[in-house]
Amino acid sequence: MAQIGGNNAYNFMDYKFSARLAGLGGGLIAGHYNDPSLLSYNPSLITPKFHTSLSVNAVDYFNNVGYASTLYSHTFNKIGSYALEVRYVGYGDFVRTDEAGYEQGDFSCHDAGITLGWGRPLDSCFSIGANLKLMFSGYESYSSFGLAVDVAGSYYNEKNNITLTLLVKNFGSELKPFVPGQHHWAPFDIQFAFSQRLKFLPVRYHISLHSLYKWKMGYVGEEDPLLEKDVLTGKPKLLSKFNQGVNNFFRHITFGLEIMPAKSISLFLSYNHNKNREMYIPQKKTMAGFSYGFLIDIKSVQFGFSRAHYAVGATPNYFTLSLNINELSKASALKKQKKLERMN
Repeated sequence: MAQIGGNNAYNFMDYKFSARLAGLGGGLIAGHYNDPSLLSYNPSLITPKFHTSLSVNAVDYFNNVGYASTLYSHTFNKIGSYALEVRYVGYGDFVRTDEAGYEQGDFSCHDAGITLGWGRPLDSCFSIGANLKLMFSGYESYSSFGLAVDVAGSYYNEKNNITLTLLVKNFGSELKPFVPGQHHWAPFDIQFAFSQRLKFLPVRYHISLHSLYKWKMGYVGEEDPLLEKDVLTGKPKLLSKFNQGVNNFFRHITFGLEIMPAKSISLFLSYNHNKNREMYIPQKKTMAGFSYGFLIDIKSVQFGFSRAHYAVGATPNYFTLSLNINELSKASALKKQKKLERMN
């Protein structure tokens, strides 16, 4: 009852690799972007416009933990548009000891995943997509292998600049568990996202809902260890059912704001209430739950950076570098042609 995490295998499949995704709160993103780093999170965004797009992501996580991913998208004439992503998480080296504490060398822990995504636009408004995920974890002498799938659908209203996405995520489990006979599910979730770019302002807002299959997201009633106690009776001061319901409702929602002061620049700011409550410390005010960052897009080359606050001294950095190989080749050929014309 303490938390909703810790009961699944392959939780690294929920890690955020994209700088844009992390900067907008880490939830599902619905929006028409030229950002290939989002394709593995929302396969309904995979379309021919991402043909030959490449995205590399790296994250400076906590302590010595770091992780990275590489994604490439390609469109084939007869079989559609695909995106292949490889991700790796390294947790560093640890000292192996026996029951008495005597050292017996070192061991490492790591996770790895391969995602093959397919997407298809049905018409000018609707698109669908799906991911097939291969997942592997190796911790000391224990290892696990599993499969999972994602299914997504998006709706885009060009007139009002509105995008909606529904995603069923990580439906799968271990095929080879860490311990024989003890199979665990992947971190399943159902998510919904809404975004709109304002008509007269260079602003796009995002609203993302997660854990739609589960209402209770945190401690309720006397289970909450952070409740204040009455000085005279010693009993906890329980919140009203209305306040509990409001708090629980907003735990499902992530709010994001994107500001575009220039055509090639995007600034991100977001708030994740569930993360804020999970990292809440009564004795100290922190920025837990807030994320921010930026992305620069110049001639088919994108660089993104963002930071996400968890606690004091726990603020991961996210880096993204994306490019479109075909567009760069065309730009290079055009530049050479103009140079020859000037020489002639």
